[in-house]
Amino acid sequence: MKIYTKTGDKGETSLIGGTRVLKSHLRIETYGTVDELNSYIGVVSSQTSTAAVQTVLKEIQDRLFTVGSLLAADPEKSRMKLPDLHEADVTLLEDEIDRMNATLPDLKHFILPGGGGAASFCHVARSVCRRAERLAISLSTESAVDQIVIMYLNRLSDYLFVLARKLCMDAGNEENKWIPRI
Repeated sequence: MKIYTKTGDKGETSLIGGTRVLKSHLRIETYGTVDELNSYIGVVSSQTSTAAVQTVLKEIQDRLFTVGSLLAADPEKSRMKLPDLHEADVTLLEDEIDRMNATLPDLKHFILPGGGGAASFCHVARSVCRRAERLAISLSTESAVDQIVIMYLNRLSDYLFVLARKLCMDAGNEENKWIPRI
């Protein structure tokens, strides 16, 4: 399989279904941001040696490929059978959040990003996830986006926040609490 096709050399690409759009199209920007998020999840995974966390992160990466394929499809023209998200995918994130939260101190302050290498990368992934969510919401105002995609991205950003706190604690680092000047 050739990596380069030269079909995008003039700034266009194809959606699943064959529609050609500019590479700056909101749909492309949205699934490109999901791809960026997936890359950061890989960085977070490589920064932790905890097998259970790595297993969940690999599952998340798989689901993000699903999200990307759903966003890459032209909702008007695609007839391709695509993988789909399930409520259970959202529930997995909620269960993991609850499991980690049970071991963390109560949250009484806003937390500044940081807390060690893995936790810091987790905060970057969280902020990219929020951007992906905002873009998916924008896209949904002009084109079909399955609501579970938005729900999944919303819950994933919560998961990444809690995971950052957990990784910080597991590394023996203190959280950077935001104490505003008054």
